[in-house]
Amino acid sequence: MSKSHTLSSPSPTRRAALTWLYSFLARYKRDVIFLALFSLITTALVVCVPYISKQIIDKGLLQKDFDALLLYSCGLFFVGILSTLLSGYNRIKHTKLSGKILFALREDVFQHLQKLPSTFYHQQRVGDISSRMDRDIAEIQRFAVDTLFSTFSAILGLTAATAMMIHLHWQLSLILLILIPFQLFYLFKMRPKVERKNIKVRESAADISSFFAEKIPVIKFIQSAGAEKQELDKLSHLNHSFLGKLISLQITEFWTSAIPSTLVSLSRAAIFLIGGYWVIDGSFSLGSLIAFTAYVAMAIGPLQSLLGLYLAWQRLTVSLDRVSYLRQQPLAQNEAHLEELPEQLAGNITLKALCFSHTLETEIFNNVNLHIPAGSKVGIVGQTGIGKSTLLDLLQCHLLPSSGSIEIDGINLANINVQSWRKRIAIAPQDPVIFRDSLANNIRYGQPQASEKDVYNAAISAGLAELIFKLPTGLKTIISERGTALSGGEKQRIGLARVLLRDPVLLILDEPTSATDKVTENKIIEQIDQLFANTTRLIVSHSGKPIANADMIIQLTQSSLKIISAEEYHG
Repeated sequence: MSKSHTLSSPSPTRRAALTWLYSFLARYKRDVIFLALFSLITTALVVCVPYISKQIIDKGLLQKDFDALLLYSCGLFFVGILSTLLSGYNRIKHTKLSGKILFALREDVFQHLQKLPSTFYHQQRVGDISSRMDRDIAEIQRFAVDTLFSTFSAILGLTAATAMMIHLHWQLSLILLILIPFQLFYLFKMRPKVERKNIKVRESAADISSFFAEKIPVIKFIQSAGAEKQELDKLSHLNHSFLGKLISLQITEFWTSAIPSTLVSLSRAAIFLIGGYWVIDGSFSLGSLIAFTAYVAMAIGPLQSLLGLYLAWQRLTVSLDRVSYLRQQPLAQNEAHLEELPEQLAGNITLKALCFSHTLETEIFNNVNLHIPAGSKVGIVGQTGIGKSTLLDLLQCHLLPSSGSIEIDGINLANINVQSWRKRIAIAPQDPVIFRDSLANNIRYGQPQASEKDVYNAAISAGLAELIFKLPTGLKTIISERGTALSGGEKQRIGLARVLLRDPVLLILDEPTSATDKVTENKIIEQIDQLFANTTRLIVSHSGKPIANADMIIQLTQSSLKIISAEEYHG
């Protein structure tokens, strides 16, 4: 993550991040202008209240004029009602705008995350990414909308209140103007401390989020290992660490705001003392003093909001840097000059001088050449950890070759939009991803346009009839997150049903029937061979049945691969 800067001027990276942030405000500029005008009207009404109160005291009460008292009292009532109605409407519009911008920010970052290579996720904690997407983006939105609108309202209120104070008694107004520079200087000195402690708190909160993201999915394993106390102790340590850093931040923030607040209290006491003396002396009316003190209160609120803007800026910079880290991650491909695949593809796959390694010490493929004719059934075999999953990831463009190329019908995959290629692939993994959704929606995942009839037929063909029958509402039944209530075989059949809904150019089956019985396995493989007879099929399997009658068997070895016969494999 880029380091936070303690200088007042933002770095080029942060300026770019701020430009990105406020581009979302530009999308809703009409709503922004509307809210600004409403804030102006609301502020004008609020500013009228102390002055009307002055008229009630000076012209109504002190002069014992009931007509004036009635007139100004009615005016005060109607101004209060109108102000309340406008404030309520303004709050609703403000909440709606805040929501729009929050959702747009999250969608923009999530869209970027979906385009990042799998290597990025291998190096990151899920909980930390979730924390950045949730808390940090919410903090950014609060500053971009809530804080800046409250700042705008504060500036309006402070300007109007100051103007009225000067109108009532300009000498008394000087007390506030003298104290403001001292407050600003003190905040400037405290800024670096607040920023550093904010960073530590965010990182500690991310540690807790990562803990839950890692541990909750494996509670069953923790129970089996008898490690409940061990994990509880880890959580307790993280909680205490977070609490210590949070308290340290709050102490710093307390002193950051306490000194300015003390100065404000001092100024308020001085105004009452000096203004009260002038009232006793007869050079200042009682109504004017009461109105003046009301305007002081009205000015102090916005003034403290403006001084609080400093702390809000600290929180923003921390969150903005954390989210910018995600947005700055390079995409797997530069989309600017990529082409779409043609509609018609045969499915010829060619590897030319393919090289790939995760690190300099672990070479997976070295100058591999291979041609797979369209419509072939290809078995992929090899020892565990030899590179079978890596080869499948390369074919799906989750990983990019170090050198060499992978071609589909003579088209280099490095030159095409990966989304257009992945849409032409169907994959049934050994451990399919199951979402908390209906069984039907889990099957049609990736094919949302599939009809209920197509989903049902795919489910039956994949051997899910028994599961559908025992579920309370059949295909409409909500499946638990990650499919924890399903057997391994049932999850694999859901993965196979997804495949049956697609019309792929390339079909990848990664141990597709490892959790099914032999009878079910035979039926599924026969059906796949029948339905996808003209589709290029790559099948990773440790058993013989899925790759029986394969046109080609590829055996992966250290840094290379070779084509072997069925006799060599079974022999």
